[in-house]
Amino acid sequence: MRVDLLTKEYPPEIYGGAGVHVAELVKALRALDDGPEVAVRAFGAPRDEPGATGYPDLPELARANAALRTLGVDLTIAADTAGADLVHSHTWYANLAGHLAALLHGVPHVVTAHSLEPLRPWKAEQLGGGYRLSSWAERTAFESAAAVVAVSAGMRADILRCYPGLDPERVHVVHNGIDADEWTPVPGRDLVRANGVDPDRPSVVFVGRITRQKGLPHLLRAAAQLPPEVQLVLCAGAPDTPEIAAEVAGLVEELQRTRNGVVWLQRHLSRAELLEHLSQATVFVCPSVYEPLGIVNLEAMACGAAVVGTATGGIPEVVDDGVTGWLVPIEQVTDGTGAPVDPDRFVADLAATLTEAVSDPDRARAFGAAGRTRAVERFSWDAIAARTVEVYRSVR
Repeated sequence: MRVDLLTKEYPPEIYGGAGVHVAELVKALRALDDGPEVAVRAFGAPRDEPGATGYPDLPELARANAALRTLGVDLTIAADTAGADLVHSHTWYANLAGHLAALLHGVPHVVTAHSLEPLRPWKAEQLGGGYRLSSWAERTAFESAAAVVAVSAGMRADILRCYPGLDPERVHVVHNGIDADEWTPVPGRDLVRANGVDPDRPSVVFVGRITRQKGLPHLLRAAAQLPPEVQLVLCAGAPDTPEIAAEVAGLVEELQRTRNGVVWLQRHLSRAELLEHLSQATVFVCPSVYEPLGIVNLEAMACGAAVVGTATGGIPEVVDDGVTGWLVPIEQVTDGTGAPVDPDRFVADLAATLTEAVSDPDRARAFGAAGRTRAVERFSWDAIAARTVEVYRSVR
């Protein structure tokens, strides 16, 4: 069986959890004894890896809306999938390529849902009318797909709520995973110190893109209530829009005027740097208001960090409350934004939970050790690849 994986992100061009998922899934599928032949078709520059092809934007659409440029690449990818027995697309960027390939070549199309456009309405700020195009592409692909893979049970519920016409039997849960050999606790402290962090002081570490769904403004407001000795380490860049970039910058500046130990690392950090920051963290924080699963939580857990996460989406399937970390309750509006009904209450609860976590470092270390065990035992890529092949075989 030849499977063509269609994706926006693929090494070396990765900026989010979906790209990490695809890269790791490809490795795991190719390592299976009875696994399929895998061809990767990714957006961007040519790839050196055998079996991987890059597809740049069409020059004719250079001045078009970003969503139209995406759909142009989809056409090129769909034309190249001839000969595949099955196509598997990831994120709306590649969903239309998979849908068209299925129609053109008469093969099954499997979709993995890493997020849902109806639950990210703030993207209208970023794409303008292109958000209606991205939403149309996703809906069309999902409703026509032979199978839809949800990365968590929470995501499966969201899919069926957003697309009620889907047959629930076609929606399968296959969790995201973690390479626990690559993401592992390290003893070093030099890189942490070089980045302006004191490893002898308690720290709360955040890693993520600057986007509405990650809840960073809520974290920055909560951080003002933390004990003065606690450092806040933000490994945060790639803002979605100038508006969210300006909001976060203003909140960071305000926080830095009132307390020390606020470190904002806006550049892309190396794997070695991230391993040190996660290994030395007293606690890792994921204040997301929308998170289908959150590979970043698995990365932190695999590095032995206790996690404080919002009790939303797939986070409760990863973070075992009271065992590997703490879950912060949130009541959310139902307009698709995921915003807290009472933002002040959410900020206060987040601050109280973080304070509890950093105030008992022994307990945090015990939670971190339990998190490492959970990541290794429950979220290996070998098991995820095998489950994915089961989905492939079910639709052939």
